[in-house]
Amino acid sequence: MSNIQNNRAFSMIADIEGDYTDLNAFQLPNEMPILAVRNIVMFPGIVSPILIGRVTSLHLVEEAEKHNKLIGVVCQIKPDTDFPEQKDLYEYGVCARIVRMITLPNDNVTVIIQALGRIKLEAITAHKPYLKGRVVSMPELEPEKRDREFKTAIADLRKLTQDYIRMNDELPEEANFAINNMNNDILTLNFICSNMPFTVKEKEELLGLDSIKERLFNTMRILNREIKLETLKQEIRNKTRDDLDEQQRNYFLQQQIRNIQAEMGNGEGSPEKRDLMEKAINKKWSEDIERVFYKEVEKLDQLNPQSPDWNVQLTYLQTMISLPWGEMTVDDLDLNRAQKVLDKDHYGMEKVKERILEYMAVLQLRGDLKSPILCLYGPPGVGKTSLGKSIAEAMGRKYVRVSLGGLHDEAEIRGHRRTYIGAMPGRIIKNIQKAGSSNPVFILDEIDKVTQMTHNGDPASALLEVLDPEQNNAFHDNYLDLDYDLSKVLFIATANDLNTIPRPLLDRMEIIEVSGYITEEKIEIAKRHLIPKEKENNGLKGEKKLNFNKAAIEKIIEQYTRESGVRQLEKQINKSFRKLALRKAKDGELPYLKVTPNEIEDLLGKPPFYRDIYQGNDYAGVVTGLAWTSVGGEILFIETSLSKGKGSKLTLTGNLGDVMKESAVLALEYVKAHADVLGIDYRIFDNWNIHIHVPEGATPKDGPSAGITIATSIASALTQRKVRKNVAMTGEITLRGKVLPVGGIKEKILAAKRAGITDIMLCQENRKDIEEIPDVYLKGVKFHYVENVQDVWNFALTNEIVEKPLDFTIKEEDEKGKSKE
Repeated sequence: MSNIQNNRAFSMIADIEGDYTDLNAFQLPNEMPILAVRNIVMFPGIVSPILIGRVTSLHLVEEAEKHNKLIGVVCQIKPDTDFPEQKDLYEYGVCARIVRMITLPNDNVTVIIQALGRIKLEAITAHKPYLKGRVVSMPELEPEKRDREFKTAIADLRKLTQDYIRMNDELPEEANFAINNMNNDILTLNFICSNMPFTVKEKEELLGLDSIKERLFNTMRILNREIKLETLKQEIRNKTRDDLDEQQRNYFLQQQIRNIQAEMGNGEGSPEKRDLMEKAINKKWSEDIERVFYKEVEKLDQLNPQSPDWNVQLTYLQTMISLPWGEMTVDDLDLNRAQKVLDKDHYGMEKVKERILEYMAVLQLRGDLKSPILCLYGPPGVGKTSLGKSIAEAMGRKYVRVSLGGLHDEAEIRGHRRTYIGAMPGRIIKNIQKAGSSNPVFILDEIDKVTQMTHNGDPASALLEVLDPEQNNAFHDNYLDLDYDLSKVLFIATANDLNTIPRPLLDRMEIIEVSGYITEEKIEIAKRHLIPKEKENNGLKGEKKLNFNKAAIEKIIEQYTRESGVRQLEKQINKSFRKLALRKAKDGELPYLKVTPNEIEDLLGKPPFYRDIYQGNDYAGVVTGLAWTSVGGEILFIETSLSKGKGSKLTLTGNLGDVMKESAVLALEYVKAHADVLGIDYRIFDNWNIHIHVPEGATPKDGPSAGITIATSIASALTQRKVRKNVAMTGEITLRGKVLPVGGIKEKILAAKRAGITDIMLCQENRKDIEEIPDVYLKGVKFHYVENVQDVWNFALTNEIVEKPLDFTIKEEDEKGKSKE
């Protein structure tokens, strides 16, 4: 096999006497040596010099010349193949003989080869000492000698070729002389096919045609195309010649300016500019951004380094070059690892974790996905902000955070225009620059505390573009004055109250509630996170045996804190360890290693808070309700008392809100309408005043969920029947007595369990909320689902009358007195 290179010399015409058909007058062996050549397609009758480069090819041509053997010449499909197989060679080639071998001064060998007739390579039969193959002869279909069409077409081909040679500067004028002096039309055609700058594939297609006439027409078609291309090139050159002259003039002027600036210490000699240009080489920005950058760099050349504008321009370019255009960290999409990281850092929060894992799973399957815009809302201290850092760690992304609390200037989001003194980009772009990647986890903290509509603009409206998945792929910062793609950023906003967030902004985010922790969850958080952390913070890490038991932690939670989160709990645990550290520093040892409820008061003092416990059912009109607060669930006592009077007077006390007052009025009206069901003398309402009170009057209370509790309390007071033991209830009522569902079920159930409640009554539609709560929290409590107030009374009111019941007997004289009045 050979390493063949075209020596760019024109192929020659064989000196053939007689007819073109005589070229096929040779005895073709069944197997013959195959010389594989690069970028050369030989046609019958053509003589061409070929440079031999490979040892095997040199061996082939030496043996062929020595024994006067015929060889097959076939072109390779890919010129860079060093050891071609049959699949690497074209199907058609020529049978040829070696005319002469020439050894060049540099010891390279060139052979002059004359092509005879066409052959077709059927198979490679040997590879050593050189390629051998089985071939068959492929005679050509010649036109008749008197074929006028062929003669006319050949004459036209000669003219076209001569025109093309004159147009193409790369072809020598000697080619025209050769074409003019050829007598044989077929050899002229083959000469043109062999020497015109057609592609190898086109030449092979021409060689593969059996009909000479068809080869002629195809050659004319290719040549016409090449002439059109050359004509087009000439037109372009003529049009641009004047432009080039103007450009050359401008180039020389610019070069002189650069030389002057270099002498002044500016221009390409400026270290700042060199640094910018070096960094720009590796940037993955788009062509539009790149064009703007180099345009701005050119402006830098026009400025004096001593002028303030030079520093302004340099600062802008440094900001632009430091942004991570198109640079992203590779996501770690191992879901099991992500689950472990999220669980390690935060207890609970299952909805948020599940949403992040869903996003990662879809990203893993699709490979590319717009990031969701999440909003975590819930009470303070539940870990919304710190969860963002865990999400970044779980996904292997960078983490940035911006606090939006009290933000009142739109420019803080979108940046200032460069026309202002001290202009800078907005917080979004600055934090992307700080992250160093275009796909960080970006926490927008306290988004509900953004100031709306001031004389400095509306920051909340500016956030609409940031948090809209359909727009943020082209976020426009006023300072940059360019569009930046934020679509791969995972934005996580946090909020305490959704009511203060503008509706259009809220609509763009996926809302996920992060509810407050219940006591059981706080105990686990304290054990896993807070106690080890505070022990280390207070220098007690070496005390391996020092720990709090469960009852001690529960006492801190119940009696020393009032919160949904765990911030106060962390402070109380820190205070406990500080006290222990003080005693160890004084006495040299700890007073105890196991902190129990008894030691808590010693460390933290008297507890400031107490939780209510169930008080029994000895009194008529006292019913246990359930309430939700921002710091968890509570039991709530509804007390109803009766006093003699003129009747029709309802007194409500206990710092009640409007909704709760309306619930009391509804409950009383329903009891009046169903007095006969309860066995109440309707005249009681004319002679007795009703007073409803909810204890802890300093604490505001509101909401409709005490509806059935108030109705049961009034019914119990008017009938003097006891309420079933250890029962609590929650639910809204309508004027028709229908019980409606309420919220905060999980917190209310746990409050009931802590108070010793065993039976809970709630609306039938709240069953779905119960089914979502883990069984461990439901153990020991039985649920009774009701649809109307009658169902509540049937279960909650017993037939047992309290001790010392009120006497509702209405004397006859009282009735007469009423009538007179």
